[in-house]
Amino acid sequence: MKKILLENDFSQVTSTTLSQSNGIEKFSVIKIIHSDCEAEISLYGGQVLSFKPTGHKDILWLSHDAIYQSGKAIRGGIPLCWPWFGTYSKKTDEKVAKHGFARQLVWEIDSVEADELGVNVVLSLTGENQHSVWPNAYRLTQTLFFGKDFKQSLAMTNLSQEDAQYSAALHSYFAVSKPNNININTLTGVKYFDQLTGHSTTQENNVSCVGEIDRIYNSSEKMTFVDNEWQRKIEMTSSHCQQWVLWNAGTELANTMEDIHLNGEQEYVCLEAANTTLQTLPAGKTVVISQEIAVCHL
Repeated sequence: MKKILLENDFSQVTSTTLSQSNGIEKFSVIKIIHSDCEAEISLYGGQVLSFKPTGHKDILWLSHDAIYQSGKAIRGGIPLCWPWFGTYSKKTDEKVAKHGFARQLVWEIDSVEADELGVNVVLSLTGENQHSVWPNAYRLTQTLFFGKDFKQSLAMTNLSQEDAQYSAALHSYFAVSKPNNININTLTGVKYFDQLTGHSTTQENNVSCVGEIDRIYNSSEKMTFVDNEWQRKIEMTSSHCQQWVLWNAGTELANTMEDIHLNGEQEYVCLEAANTTLQTLPAGKTVVISQEIAVCHL
């Protein structure tokens, strides 16, 4: 375990490795211990794996069977879906992995700073011709703040001379006591598209998080996520994101997924700040999306 040098001693920040018990690959992980929280970030995928404010259970869920292997996404935490969300939307004969390539590449540490309020980590990813369907030169800068609350921003810079299009999501897996203990009343009255049925409708009553669910809610409003058994409330705000995506694999699908441990689908609900439809990323310009997550006891 390697200490990351800081200008002060407000926090312990170390670098360690994470790997499968039977694997040969090792992923670098930043571990943070601060008076207000503990957190972990995988440099593979630039992915927050854990955020545990002092006095609370971990906000995020991470599968015990997550796969730490190049070309695979880590199941849990906050994967970054970029530069496309879900299935690539344009017609192509080439096989294209879901949710883009940013979550399957190794990010660089630009800076780590700490003070009495928390720890600020800046990560970056730069590339060109990363995929034939998205060949643009780009730079991603992810700024993460860990304190009593959590803040995440993703700055997307198009280094090409041509406009690009992207879709994206901050794919947060929230740890829960059970999906049927969750209320997200702020989704009531919001129009959504159900990706399982292919139909659009309006959320008339309190949303159910039980079973397989995959819905895109057309709202950028603040969300309140209540866990009645754990007696905690999580509040989420987003910036420059047009939708919230609600997802859980459900038991039948989860049992076919090698990277969700047994009954793991009963331990999380995903609520993702997202732009699921194509957005323009102008040549030479930067676009930023972000989210903030706060937790309190009921």
